[in-house]
Amino acid sequence: MSRIQTVFAALAAQGRKALIPFITAGDPHPDQTLPLMRALVAGGADIIELGVPFSDPMADGPTIQRASERALAHGMSLRRVLALVSEFRKENATTPVVLMGYANPVEAYGVDAFARDAHDAGVDGVLVVDYPPEECAAFSAVMKQSNIDPIFLLAPTSTEKRYDEVALIGSGYIYYVSLKGVTGSGALDLDEVARRIPLIREKVGMPVGVGFGIRDGATAARIAAVADAVVIGSRIIEEIDGGDVQGAARRVTTFLSGVRAAMDGEKS
Repeated sequence: MSRIQTVFAALAAQGRKALIPFITAGDPHPDQTLPLMRALVAGGADIIELGVPFSDPMADGPTIQRASERALAHGMSLRRVLALVSEFRKENATTPVVLMGYANPVEAYGVDAFARDAHDAGVDGVLVVDYPPEECAAFSAVMKQSNIDPIFLLAPTSTEKRYDEVALIGSGYIYYVSLKGVTGSGALDLDEVARRIPLIREKVGMPVGVGFGIRDGATAARIAAVADAVVIGSRIIEEIDGGDVQGAARRVTTFLSGVRAAMDGEKS
């Protein structure tokens, strides 16, 4: 059983849902990524999504775009992201790490070499935003051979045919994009999410995490009532960018702890 599967099984046994925060590797500076990953764990993260910075992040809103720009300005690359995961693994052997990014860096690295090096670094899953599942059977097979879960997106516009395609080649969990738009967008339709999740879960046969537009504990708690995981990205980047660099880890832990408490039904 993979680290991701182990986490979801343990949480299900406890009647709890996974909290999956996202940060961009190298933002605000490469030296801050490991402290921020530790801060996420301290705040209650069950799985960490680590963004691989890219110069044209088409699915991301302005907040994460700026995070990518800052990371790239400091020389962050896919190879350096893997090195950070390797360092994280020296102190944390249990928290799954999912790399989230775009096809270009993976293609430039070479899929086979990437799968090998990602496995050796301790990566548990990979979500490549612009890899459509109907064209990804070979990529998914390479990832699975390296014991890495290929994770795919589903959206409000996805058809049941797309559900079936993802069920065939995906593993780990599904990332359900809760709204039409880019990361950090508003107008989250909670009723539509609640309607969609049971069908997706039935069709794909794996846990479903919901992201895009989740900005506070109250919304996270409502999502957790119907989904298996809550993904928060832009709001965390705002915490990182909202004050001095030295205090970023503390701010992230404080914010995420509040979200975790809300998801677990604890009173603030």
